[in-house]
Amino acid sequence: MATLQTQKTYKAGDIIMRQGEKGESAFIIEEGRVEILLEGPDGNAQVVGTRGPGAMIGEMALVDNAPRTATVRALENCRLLEITHKDFARRLDRADPILRMTTQVILTRYRDTLTRSSITGRDQNWLSAEAVELGYAQQGRAVETIKLANEFEAALKNNQLSLHYQPMIDLAANRIVGFEALMRWQHPERGFISPGLFIPIAEETGLIVAASQWALREACKALKRIGDRTGHFKDLFMSVNFSSMDFATGTFPEDIANIISSCDIAPEQIHLEITERLLIGQPDRAREALTLCRQAGMGISIDDFGTGYSSLSYLHYFPINILKIDQKFIQEMRRNDGALELVRSIIALGK
Repeated sequence: MATLQTQKTYKAGDIIMRQGEKGESAFIIEEGRVEILLEGPDGNAQVVGTRGPGAMIGEMALVDNAPRTATVRALENCRLLEITHKDFARRLDRADPILRMTTQVILTRYRDTLTRSSITGRDQNWLSAEAVELGYAQQGRAVETIKLANEFEAALKNNQLSLHYQPMIDLAANRIVGFEALMRWQHPERGFISPGLFIPIAEETGLIVAASQWALREACKALKRIGDRTGHFKDLFMSVNFSSMDFATGTFPEDIANIISSCDIAPEQIHLEITERLLIGQPDRAREALTLCRQAGMGISIDDFGTGYSSLSYLHYFPINILKIDQKFIQEMRRNDGALELVRSIIALGK
């Protein structure tokens, strides 16, 4: 399971980080206040600022593992959320190339500024007035994301997640032919948390891999239970959602095959449901993994077809055998001729 940010506590007067020591992580202050001190060439330390809840400290460790540029001491009892260099690097690697380049340039220049500014007293005064403020913006949304990510990890361990099964119906035969497994989270304090909120966070932290494997295993068990009770086990399939992070593991086909085999389910009874974004973001890796899965007998579904980068080129390039038309087109097709024609076109394209 991916390493997440961890919570750390410090008592008033404790040194949280010391100037000159190697920096390996940054922190977001959740509770309490700290002071930032700069030690000059003469050995005297000068207080250049204070920080409170929501502020980030030690952020230059996210750029490199160079020595700390300042000392941070707790003024009050503090609770901090740690962000490791490894976690930051993984998130940055998954960012848009322009955003990634811009972030790296800005942070590297900031470190250079701090290093140069620590040489003279005049520069220290400028630093305390302007430069120190640069890296300590309020991080309200980041704090909430970190907290929710930590709670999602706990949800995985404590069986707070569940699957809801949406039936798939063959209209011509008027019978249920399979189910889609939908992940849901009932938080013990927050209540129901929308997948639109926790799935992106699970993807950012890498926890989606463990969550997806859990979902597949539970879905396979449910399919077997349903089949045993109805007597139509071999006639039903289960569709399970996967993300680009799942494919990034490098062992995706093997992991999926092992789970299916351990649950005594035939590969033909499993449909892997993916998004167009995954295909565009990692085309070669996705094609290789999906081809192995198709060769094993699994079905490949494209979810919400028509809303992203739909094109003939990737339909030809990838081993897709099921298109799921976005629901907004289906909802509109009986009262909108344009939507109806679009649905007809997608069906013809699929055939």
